[in-house]
Amino acid sequence: MPGGRLTQQERRQIAVGLADGLAYAEIARGLERPTSTVTREVMRNGGPAAYRADLAHRATERRAHRRRRTTPGGQAAAPLADGRDAEAVREYEETFTTVFMQSGLPKMTARLLAALYTTDSGSLTAAELTARLQVSPASVSKAVAFLESQTLIRRERDDRRRERYVVDDDVLYQSTIAGARSTAQLGEVARQGVDVLGPGSPAAERLENIARFVDFVSESIFRAADQAREVLHTRGHGDGR
Repeated sequence: MPGGRLTQQERRQIAVGLADGLAYAEIARGLERPTSTVTREVMRNGGPAAYRADLAHRATERRAHRRRRTTPGGQAAAPLADGRDAEAVREYEETFTTVFMQSGLPKMTARLLAALYTTDSGSLTAAELTARLQVSPASVSKAVAFLESQTLIRRERDDRRRERYVVDDDVLYQSTIAGARSTAQLGEVARQGVDVLGPGSPAAERLENIARFVDFVSESIFRAADQAREVLHTRGHGDGR
């Protein structure tokens, strides 16, 4: 029923659609559901390649059971103080976490990054992250260290001298630039191999093609990142934000 929870049969239809290579929007039309419902369902249950209808259904039942145990009298969870639906926010964070995991981040690291991105301030202290994610300080410390090494977050001190971990537009820009530099380095190394293997040899030609491809991609990323940063910065000031 549109608007209600997905049934086991609907989940099986989603699995069939994925196996047939259908887009989320097409699967959603067949179920008469919003595309976002299908997208969230798939991404929080392993992604398109690993989605299993029965496993997804059991996972949903387990989550519902845990919520009933933690909510007095089985009543619906109250909305957050900012007026948001607490359950909808939790589900979205799970979806966001899954996307980060599919990009290669460990689960704990992905959870921490999703928490930062879905916080209005875009920053949290170690203690706040520990409480929000209900994990140990050591787990937070390890995840933070990894994210910092990838320039996906930065540290700053607030007016109470507490360290805060931050995500914002500049962090995203710096992370993109760092990724482009790493890509460009691959091109430099490939080009070094041309002289080592002898110009004109099949292996050298292959490396030269790799270097040219990588050069084009990395330069395009540098240019696009700078343009996007300038446009977003200008628009933000023009809107008075």
